[in-house]
Amino acid sequence: MSVQSPADWPILVISVVGAILVVEVSRRVLTKVGRKWALARHLVEHCTWPAFSVAAVVAFNLVFGPGMFGDSASERGTAGTVERVLGLFTIAAVTWLIVQAAYALTDVILDRLVLVEGERNRRARRIMTQIALVRRVAAAIIIVIAVGAMLFSFPQVRALGAGLLASAGIAGAIVGIAAQPTIGNMLAGLQLAFSDALRLDDVVVVEDEWGRIEELTLTYVVLRLWDERRLVLPVSYFTQNPFENWTRHGSRVLAVCLLRVDWSVPVPKLRDALYEFLQGNPLWDQKDWTLQVTDVLPNGLVELRALMSAADSPSSWDLKCDVREFLVNFVRDNYPESLPRFRVETPESRIGADDHK
Repeated sequence: MSVQSPADWPILVISVVGAILVVEVSRRVLTKVGRKWALARHLVEHCTWPAFSVAAVVAFNLVFGPGMFGDSASERGTAGTVERVLGLFTIAAVTWLIVQAAYALTDVILDRLVLVEGERNRRARRIMTQIALVRRVAAAIIIVIAVGAMLFSFPQVRALGAGLLASAGIAGAIVGIAAQPTIGNMLAGLQLAFSDALRLDDVVVVEDEWGRIEELTLTYVVLRLWDERRLVLPVSYFTQNPFENWTRHGSRVLAVCLLRVDWSVPVPKLRDALYEFLQGNPLWDQKDWTLQVTDVLPNGLVELRALMSAADSPSSWDLKCDVREFLVNFVRDNYPESLPRFRVETPESRIGADDHK
């Protein structure tokens, strides 16, 4: 039913406010339910403002009529312009709501996959990567369709449709040449995701930099380096250049802990103590471990490297921190003479050494 009288503006306002209140009541209900239901929580996080927008424009569209501005030609022309703008806002709001609802639905799956550990972690990270990329592609397609619908709501654009289709071949060639790098990156992103060559949280070495895949999109990859720097590379880099993937066929990761101590440190006793500590640590996967003297530094210290395996990347990080803390406390409490010391030779000490010869 359309309202055709200027006196019915209060009805329009009441309808819009009522629709917004219905969405607010639904939001409060979903917030309470969301404490136990993950989908409700994500719907509130993603869809609150889109739902308000859709409720307002839909209520306005249902109640608004051409006669609300008056019956003159200019007033009806103004009403027609308002209706066209409302149509554009409706398409935009509905598109926004659909995209955010899709993100809310997929977030439920991603939350469950994040909790997967052990041997299934690699497969979970592969699915997470694919879902993240597919939903970006789906969102882009939905937005393009919405923009097309908004454009074709104008009669002038529809009239130009035949001419546009006639020149589509030339325009497509021009756009294809201009967008070749972008399209190549997008295809490379899909190739990486579905070929299982690269996944989120994979441990990789790129450009002599060690790090983990933090973000993988259709156009770029963010690598979180060991010192918390971020290395951003185009997706096409990983399809055109070699790189090391330490977790390609498994989620197990080797944790490395370095300790620099004095020459007097008893390495065999430290090795036995480390093995006993690892046996009681649940983060160790009971497979690989070693303690080796890897270097003698120019400053006179000895470098020890403790290496141990863990089921996945988070466990590897925690295990490395636990081992480092244990070794520091063990050396400090049992062999304080092995703490790092720097030796300096002075002319006086040199004379004393010559006297003893």
